[in-house]
Amino acid sequence: MEYAQIVTVSTEWLVGNALNLATALLALAAGWYLSRFLSRHVRTLLPHTKRVDDTIAPLISELVRYGILVVTIVVVLGQFGVQTASILAVLGAAGLAVALALQGTLSNIAAGVMIIWLRPFNVGEYIDAESVTGTVVEIGLFATRLRTYDGLFVFVPNGRLWNAKIVNFTRERKRMVETKIGIAYDADLARAREELLALARDPRVLADPAPQVFVDNLGSVSVDLVLRAWVKSADWWQASVDFRERAKLAFDAAGIEVPYGKLDFGLRRTLSPQA
Repeated sequence: MEYAQIVTVSTEWLVGNALNLATALLALAAGWYLSRFLSRHVRTLLPHTKRVDDTIAPLISELVRYGILVVTIVVVLGQFGVQTASILAVLGAAGLAVALALQGTLSNIAAGVMIIWLRPFNVGEYIDAESVTGTVVEIGLFATRLRTYDGLFVFVPNGRLWNAKIVNFTRERKRMVETKIGIAYDADLARAREELLALARDPRVLADPAPQVFVDNLGSVSVDLVLRAWVKSADWWQASVDFRERAKLAFDAAGIEVPYGKLDFGLRRTLSPQA
């Protein structure tokens, strides 16, 4: 076919399908705008309802957006006489091809759905997922966004979180603060116990379980005492910091010797600094 014939056929097709083409472009633009508009408003409005929390809102928002885009594409193809059965067949074939090419991405989607369903963590909770730590900001369709205690942004694929051991520091309502300190062998053990128990007379400390002080270890140059007190999870970090400082000041004021190099407050290395 010569160039002139191609131009003639193309022009005739454009003239004959001008209305359908204009309608398709209008539907495509409207669908694109509507998908973004509704997705944004769903994400904003859902957290204000009592039945939907902040955790699931981003996922529903993305599903709404992609659902509208799929419907828009079907409508646009219908303007050019493509039958629904043909559209479904094309979408099925395309979906299979995409699924084979993007297995990792689809696994992230499946992991995101499972995270939403089983709720190992929610938005606003502080987690540690095998070296990935931070406060959960958003659980998306493909990845989860976190913010570290020092203000860094972390973007983690859902598949990695789903396959990791997750430690949730804020899920439980209360946590134990453990403060360990070593005293000299000739120091007054009873007085040291009283000073540590005095630290537990803090408004943040819960009555149940009751605070306790006990000898944890008889070291080579020190007797190691441990104070265990329970506080609300939101108070854990500040309470642990305060108890360490106040234990040192109280022992200094009482004349209780703390052997040099034996001051160990026993905070477990796995505990989060911001939980």
